[in-house]
Amino acid sequence: MVIMEASGGTSFIILGILLLIGLATEYIGKRILIPRVTLLLLIGISIGPMGLAFISSHESELFATVSNAALMMVGFLLGEQFTIAEFRRTGKIVVISSLIEVAGTALVVTAGLILIGFDIKTALLIGAIGTATDPAATTDVVRENPTKGDYPDILLGIVAIDDAWGLIIFSFALAAAQTIVGMGNVCLEILNGLRDIGGAITVGVALGIPMAYITGRIRPGEPTLLEAMGIVFLCDGIALYFDASFILASMVMGTVVANTAKHHKRPFHAIEGIERPFIVVFFLLAGAFLELKSLFTVGVLGVAYIILRVAGRILSGFITGPATGAGSHFGTWIGLALLPQAGVAIGMTLVAVQHFPDLRETIMPVIIASTVIFELAGPIATRIVLLKWNRENLPD
Repeated sequence: MVIMEASGGTSFIILGILLLIGLATEYIGKRILIPRVTLLLLIGISIGPMGLAFISSHESELFATVSNAALMMVGFLLGEQFTIAEFRRTGKIVVISSLIEVAGTALVVTAGLILIGFDIKTALLIGAIGTATDPAATTDVVRENPTKGDYPDILLGIVAIDDAWGLIIFSFALAAAQTIVGMGNVCLEILNGLRDIGGAITVGVALGIPMAYITGRIRPGEPTLLEAMGIVFLCDGIALYFDASFILASMVMGTVVANTAKHHKRPFHAIEGIERPFIVVFFLLAGAFLELKSLFTVGVLGVAYIILRVAGRILSGFITGPATGAGSHFGTWIGLALLPQAGVAIGMTLVAVQHFPDLRETIMPVIIASTVIFELAGPIATRIVLLKWNRENLPD
């Protein structure tokens, strides 16, 4: 893997340094409030093109490759959360909470922007984009902070399916926005969104079944790693080829394996054993390529969006507690734990500006700037919630 344009051993030296930076953040992150995700992003900013230029702008293609590899591993591991036994234990809370959080956030952001004076088209699109989360960052913070009770499993379950609901809402918002300006057919746009989700589910199931079959018929060891990595990468590639959500596809595949494989733990343990280096390089490169310049062009719309998204998460949490029977403490804090936002939001934004080129200069800077803020501050909020939950030893 080459990180800079260099010959001989230089590139390997740089890669080694990046991995050792990850090791250092493991040590530091356990002793300060800032989680290692945020530390990696900050270090990435400092060594990226806008900092020391240790990582140059030529590595953007590498970032896309590492990003896909890291995120599809995260998706596969999240799929393990959705076993039948786990669903019986926390499934009701996960499904209801995720629906309330997604719908509530979209509603608060959209209504708030309209009341401030922005046009309905812009408000609908940004409101739908606001539903996206960051499974990689949230998962890493949860792993870094062992927590009492069912709370971490519920949080990971919500994060795992939030983006699926978000994509559905985005499809409706895109269709509604096009109808308002007379550009498109509502049913067609909704079907396009459902097709993307359906395609991801199809790929995940189609590869999950043979993966589960193979897993139950081999012995532990290297073959398990080869099998797990081969099929997970294959899932990623096929999903990307058909322009479906590779994160959702890998998550569905993980769910199928977790529920049907005879020795379902083996492929998950294999992926867990090699995931960390990918995650470290992913967040370092993500920090290096964060568009900090967009922070200076965010304007009133950007500030309003950030405030409204936070408000939407928190207000939705107040409804979530009573609706799920999980208690007021759960509802109070779950919204703050869901603040991280990254790749899916950018993907939604790119689709939105493809359909509405006139909004490129309006929406792109806002989402990119807010992503910087939510990527840096969101994991801190998630960690504070987990630490508070532990400290107060709140009931499940």
